[in-house]
Amino acid sequence: MKIVVGVAVILLVLLGTINNVVVAKIKKNNNELEYSYSASISCRSQSVSLADFGGVGDGTTSNTKAFQSAINYLSRFSSQSKGGSLLYVPPGKWLTGSFNLTSHFTLFLHKNALLLASQDENEWPLLEPLPSYGLRGNSTGGRFSSLIFGTNLTDVIITGDNGTFHGQGESWWKKYRAGELKHERPFLIELLFSENVQISNLTLIDSPNWNIHPVYCNNVIIQGITILAPVTSPNTDGINPDSCTNTRIEDCYIVSGDDCVAIKSGLDKAGIAFGMPTKHLIIRHLTCISPTSAVIGLGSEMSGGIQDVRAEDIVAINSESGVRIKTGIGRGGFVKDIYVRRMRMNTMRWVFWMTGKYNLHDSSGGYDPNALPVISNINYLDMVAENVTMAGSLDGISGDPFTGLCISNVTIGLARKAKKLQWNCTDVGGISSGVVPKTCQLLKDQGSDKRAACDFPQDILPIDDVKLKNCYFKA
Repeated sequence: MKIVVGVAVILLVLLGTINNVVVAKIKKNNNELEYSYSASISCRSQSVSLADFGGVGDGTTSNTKAFQSAINYLSRFSSQSKGGSLLYVPPGKWLTGSFNLTSHFTLFLHKNALLLASQDENEWPLLEPLPSYGLRGNSTGGRFSSLIFGTNLTDVIITGDNGTFHGQGESWWKKYRAGELKHERPFLIELLFSENVQISNLTLIDSPNWNIHPVYCNNVIIQGITILAPVTSPNTDGINPDSCTNTRIEDCYIVSGDDCVAIKSGLDKAGIAFGMPTKHLIIRHLTCISPTSAVIGLGSEMSGGIQDVRAEDIVAINSESGVRIKTGIGRGGFVKDIYVRRMRMNTMRWVFWMTGKYNLHDSSGGYDPNALPVISNINYLDMVAENVTMAGSLDGISGDPFTGLCISNVTIGLARKAKKLQWNCTDVGGISSGVVPKTCQLLKDQGSDKRAACDFPQDILPIDDVKLKNCYFKA
């Protein structure tokens, strides 16, 4: 049953039947012109094609300068009073390095448009580390800009009728594994300090690193996205909202080598000092495959705080864990008011995983051992899982327990070689009701008392009130 549901979601995304894009032909002056209509947060008064600026879609010619020239031209319309602008990417294979977007702008990919990420490091400018992060991994400072990048933007849309970004990540993965990179690998899409953002109706393949990374953003809609990467690829997280407020992620299909959705807010001292949480986040209608990681991960970079996350109607197939909270001594920050319901899972190592012993730290500024995280009011309800190795591993911090956990109406079917100990709980506290197999004693069983059912907010977040418009342009 779960696989059937997952396939249904896949078809919805791949066939574009979620009413986000309609392509129509209109006759004008006896000439047939093709227009693309898309459901967008904003419509544009000006549009040009990449081909108008010397773009060559042969898969071998670099189009980095063509993209940037087109966007530089369109930036003259980058105000609401001038109606904004749209860059159309027609059918073809468009090789490009990193380029920057502008405000009141739409990047639109035709369904047969393929953006190929250049493998020439010279086409990837270097950026300073993010202010809420120090140095991570083997980075010596600096990081490669993402393929699609923007900062301090207003009203920016990246969309299409299921056009494709291909990150050609394999060469980056090999260099990373061999320790040959001095800088952090690029993402496919990253927007900083921006508001009113839409990323929709695209396919993203083989990112060198994370796929979609909105950071320090407000009012973000991500929908109808298909993300594909080998399940053994390093750090190919699907969607990573990071220190963002009012974000909506929906109708996405993700296969990756890391978390499908990873919620973050900075690392150690830098994240605590920056102090910008991720809050008011909606995740729904997600299908995920990630055998070595989580469907929804919170942390481990959560030093700015994570609050008010609402996830529902999730399908997980062959994934390491359904919901994972990662933190540790020195992180500081908080993860609180988390609500997850109606998850359907098949073939999982764990359904629930929490750890307070995640000890990977900023390699430049160290960490404060007195900065303890607060984990509280975590709610899981109405879930079904099959072929599970272990129901839950809930491991808090001695002297700093995770509190306010609630698990209700959850049925977990075990794998043939399931662990004898199904719940391992230390330094946690909360309640449970209607859970099979029964939880550990630290989650006090409330029996069949319906009043013990976990919470899920009934109010409407502002991002859910955003209405999309029917827009068109001459293709």
